[in-house]
Amino acid sequence: MKKLYLLLFCFLLAANVSLAQSSKSKKRKSPAAYNKQNKENERFLEKQWWLGVKGGMNLTKVNVVTNFSIIAPTNYDASESGKKYKNFNLVGSQFTMEAMFYFKRFTFSLQPTYQHSRFAYSNQYKWISTAENNANSVELKYNQEQKVDHVLIPLLVKYEFGSNKLRPYLQIGIFQAIRVSATKAVTVSGIDQASGGKNEFSDETVTVGAKDLFAKNYWGFIAGAGAYYTLGNNVRLNLDVQYKYGMSNISSTKNRYSNDRLAGIGDAMDDLNMDNLAISVGCLFPLRFLESGFKSLDRK
Repeated sequence: MKKLYLLLFCFLLAANVSLAQSSKSKKRKSPAAYNKQNKENERFLEKQWWLGVKGGMNLTKVNVVTNFSIIAPTNYDASESGKKYKNFNLVGSQFTMEAMFYFKRFTFSLQPTYQHSRFAYSNQYKWISTAENNANSVELKYNQEQKVDHVLIPLLVKYEFGSNKLRPYLQIGIFQAIRVSATKAVTVSGIDQASGGKNEFSDETVTVGAKDLFAKNYWGFIAGAGAYYTLGNNVRLNLDVQYKYGMSNISSTKNRYSNDRLAGIGDAMDDLNMDNLAISVGCLFPLRFLESGFKSLDRK
């Protein structure tokens, strides 16, 4: 009888161990289950929405299409008094909000931007007495600084490289710019040798609102490059470089001579195309998450 009880006890113990192992094996995911989860993650990682901000500095270059002037010299070549533009020498600024959609390394980006641009030019005129043995002359030099603000609506396509935390990219796109405001500062200086001696002078700077001297809008193309660096909390830091090629005239042909103060000191806007080199830094936030501990785009 004792042997029967012992045999029954051994049978129950073996059955209990077998059931425990079976239950444990059911809790474990099969390789097929792991593969299915990984495929779902990959499909999720193929696309992502991002929202962010960036800001920085810019430098401006203008390309002259047609020259215009108030004063026309009669006793020397007009090219001697032509405007000399100083490109990429005055620092402007910009602030951008960015919304973008990522899909398989390609990103489609909308970047509304407030851009403050600055550029300058100078020109000079000289009057010389035609009387015989008379060295009387007057030289006038004009220094002009332009400040103009635009709201830009750029649409860009980016292509990202690599899959680590640091992800370089190239970008190309198109933009439309809407004029917001503008000012113009003019300083006149010179040398007067027609009043019995040599007299150097510099007039007080004239600053006027010049919004109407600029076209209401212009458009152009964008090309550039940059890089993202992904932090552990799924936030991306962004370094962005863009070159904007202006394709249309930024000057108002209708209002070229409308400002009496500027026309009175001999200034008129040329027809210009404006290029802009912008460098920005910012951050982007993902809008889709798998779970709190999962990196939404980069797992390394």
